[in-house]
Amino acid sequence: METDKLLTNAQINELAVSSGYEYRVLKAIIQVESCQHGFDPVTGKIIIQFEPSWFKRLCKNWAQDTRHIAWQTNEVGDQAAEWKAFNSAFAVNADAAMQSTSIGIMQVMGFHFGEIGFKTVGAMWDFAKESEYNQVLLDIRWIKTVPPLDLAIKKKDWQKIALFHNGKNYRVFRYDTRLISAYKFTGDYLRTG
Repeated sequence: METDKLLTNAQINELAVSSGYEYRVLKAIIQVESCQHGFDPVTGKIIIQFEPSWFKRLCKNWAQDTRHIAWQTNEVGDQAAEWKAFNSAFAVNADAAMQSTSIGIMQVMGFHFGEIGFKTVGAMWDFAKESEYNQVLLDIRWIKTVPPLDLAIKKKDWQKIALFHNGKNYRVFRYDTRLISAYKFTGDYLRTG
């Protein structure tokens, strides 16, 4: 893994300051929302989660292609399984497959590409493949399109952060309490470097 692709505390601080967030809040969100890395440590590929339900919505002709069906049974799995499902869907409809996949350290869905400033979903993917910094920046761009979430982050309203980031079932996975815990145990960048 190329170390220049990895996120540093200094970069988190820079992103927090430029977004109007407290460093510890952004760091807590990154810790809870991510798998702690945006690239697979073994393969170096960007971390993905392919969502078959989204692919069915976004790909009009998915039922006609009977050659590439591995994507249809995908559930949350290891990266080998995710890439197998993604590649299967990609063979049916590349654009819909990229839009139906969350990517990187913050797992931003591909279908957000337009609202966060990209002309194509492929351009968004290319940007995310450059670094974990870019992956967090994608999430911040998306957050800024959801004013109540942006405000919740500024106010440290953990329940609303969890709701907007994870949906109405956030309590099942204790996202709000995990955010609070991560915030409490996240050191201050200025003290810990």
